[in-house]
Amino acid sequence: MKVIVLGAGVVGVTSAYQLAKAGHEVTVVDRQEGPALETSFANAGEVSFGYCSPWAAPGIPLKAMKWLFMDHAPLILRPKMDTAMLSWMAQMLRNCTSERYAINKSRMLRIADYARVSLAEVRAETGIAYDERMQGTLQLFRTRQQLDASAKDVKALAADGVPYEVLDPEGCIRVEPALRHVREKIVGGLLTPKDETGDCFKFTNALALKAAELGAKFVYGTNIKALDVEGGTVRGVVTDRETLRADAVVVALGSYSPMLVKQFDIRLPVYPVKGYSLTIPIVDAARAPESTVMDETYKIAITRLGDRIRVGGMAEISGYTNDLGQKRRATLEHSVTDLFPGGDVSKADFWSGLRPMTPDGTPVIGATKVKGLFLNTGHGTLGWTMSCGSAKLISDLVGGRKPEIDATDLAVSRYA
Repeated sequence: MKVIVLGAGVVGVTSAYQLAKAGHEVTVVDRQEGPALETSFANAGEVSFGYCSPWAAPGIPLKAMKWLFMDHAPLILRPKMDTAMLSWMAQMLRNCTSERYAINKSRMLRIADYARVSLAEVRAETGIAYDERMQGTLQLFRTRQQLDASAKDVKALAADGVPYEVLDPEGCIRVEPALRHVREKIVGGLLTPKDETGDCFKFTNALALKAAELGAKFVYGTNIKALDVEGGTVRGVVTDRETLRADAVVVALGSYSPMLVKQFDIRLPVYPVKGYSLTIPIVDAARAPESTVMDETYKIAITRLGDRIRVGGMAEISGYTNDLGQKRRATLEHSVTDLFPGGDVSKADFWSGLRPMTPDGTPVIGATKVKGLFLNTGHGTLGWTMSCGSAKLISDLVGGRKPEIDATDLAVSRYA
């Protein structure tokens, strides 16, 4: 089959790799001049198979109100007269129940665990390197309330057979020795030892080369104008250069996916939630994290990437804006210097990206009402984590094969 993949971020490139490996004639189209130059460029670097939860959770509405008044808030809301934003927020609030949280978390863990196995397969097949480490994620609690609240996540992890370990302060220091300098700030932690870390930009670029070796064609610097649909079946993609013909199209455009499919009455509730990151050179390795430390207070991930530290987090709901507010930088600097003092944040690179979020936290993977049109989007903060599993799923679905895990509740039809 001729398959067009729209988007060359980590989700699009992994999809292209799996589709090319399955024998399809693949073309990837992206407006940027290379792979992973938008949301995949400088994300937090954590590959969180265990630390994988929907943002819509019981108690979040009340927490959100408190966060809005914090100096270093994990949530920033800039409301607009935007029907897509208001609709998305309303749907997210409806998912903040215990019942829906359990369903959504189970779905996310199913994809994430499949992605863990799939990523290992890709590493074995390709031998690519991307500053990877396999030392887990430590969710760090500064208060007893945070530690007690983690019980619902522990219950979900246990139900899905995901390894975890609840740690006291000394256990946290055993996992992350540099935390000994701030022992008094730690109440406990939740370790998910199967989690990994790695540079998403390096991985995506390396895998794009492997996909090209399998025959995939990459068309960069090209704007996607519309889908070519005739008689309820997709025929190709209209770009600012030409119309490309295909038997199937996979939309992996992140936050921009809803605009492309809206004309076909496909209501895709994906909205951008902006995140920020700092990339800091390591000055003293003994004062740097070994893997990922998730600062639960500020919802910020501090990750070791080779000779750098990547500090990423925050959720800013402000539409399709990519400005770099210095107040957001101050929050990232505060979290990393508070837990790992001694680094030189003045030399950090500051970045922001638009995460494509669904109101229930689960990505949208599967077919649509338009024959031959598939979606692989809405991964939120977990695109890097879920990419390899999502790619295998979409490759099977496009090729008419039965996926190795249940995908029936992942398609956009779940919002009908």
